[in-house]
Amino acid sequence: MARSEIEIDLGAVRRNAAVLLAALGGAELWAVVKADGYGHGAVDVGGAALAAGATALCTATVAEALAVRAALPEARLIVLGPADDAEVREAREAGLELAVAGARPLPEGVPVHLKLDTGMGRWGLAELPPPPVQVVGVMSHLATADSDAGFARRQIGRFREATAPYPGLTRHLANSAAALRLPGARFDAARCGIALYGLSPFGTDPADDGLTPVLSWRSELAQVKLLDVGQSTGYGRRFVARRPTWIGIVPVGYGDGFRRDLTGTTVLVEGEPRAVVGTVSMDAFAVELPAELPVGTPVTLIGDGVPADAHARVAGTISYELVCGVNTSPSRARRTIVDA
Repeated sequence: MARSEIEIDLGAVRRNAAVLLAALGGAELWAVVKADGYGHGAVDVGGAALAAGATALCTATVAEALAVRAALPEARLIVLGPADDAEVREAREAGLELAVAGARPLPEGVPVHLKLDTGMGRWGLAELPPPPVQVVGVMSHLATADSDAGFARRQIGRFREATAPYPGLTRHLANSAAALRLPGARFDAARCGIALYGLSPFGTDPADDGLTPVLSWRSELAQVKLLDVGQSTGYGRRFVARRPTWIGIVPVGYGDGFRRDLTGTTVLVEGEPRAVVGTVSMDAFAVELPAELPVGTPVTLIGDGVPADAHARVAGTISYELVCGVNTSPSRARRTIVDA
């Protein structure tokens, strides 16, 4: 049996792209597919996004972009992270575009996007130089579009002022949160990641913004056993039965991306919510059952009303980190593509 199955719905990608394009009101949608498309598959998601009207794909590294280039030879690809000299040569040969955020000389023969630090305090130039000929865009990144609109608007203002002398260049600032909620940030293009995957940048129900989750994750009960009073399950005896208790063992653990700090979260067992109990181990976790259930009973980890954000709240993190951590290796999971 497969330890688990990860399902990627490309129809949901296209619907989310349509939502973002409608919100952008004419600005271009650039789909962010870094980290293998936030764990969803960069090539599959990127192809669906382009088919839905996105005009470029963004990665974090040259290596990521080269992998996408091999499958999508006509796509416009923009690398958002730094590149060394060898990677610049690869980018030139592959027709990539590069973001430049430091003081080193601009790479020659490669379209460049100058990145201005307007308040993120991370990658970015303190001031924009007069752009030479190979510069095609100017960009920045918002630190609080999902949490502090006031600070985000100050960043938007600084970006607008700094880029005003260069009207011929493509200006791009908005992320998913800004694309959905901050019209002033949309400029010429928006780099959207998390919303494309149907996850809320605000940690709320994605449906509030018309988004549909793309990833579902399912497994099954691999063993069912009755714990007598005083018996425990898992490392450290974190769950000790106070009454005779049926538990099911699911063959998924932190080695698969179901994190160790998800004890106490809820999954669905045969469509009903059940608590994860005991310590999540590398290859398995336990769920409390209402009664004896057969081995093979379906378990939903994400999807069908179990949002990634609910797990994120238990783990004290964000949905981005959870889905990026899902192990899609064929040695750990079966990955299927649907178009619903």
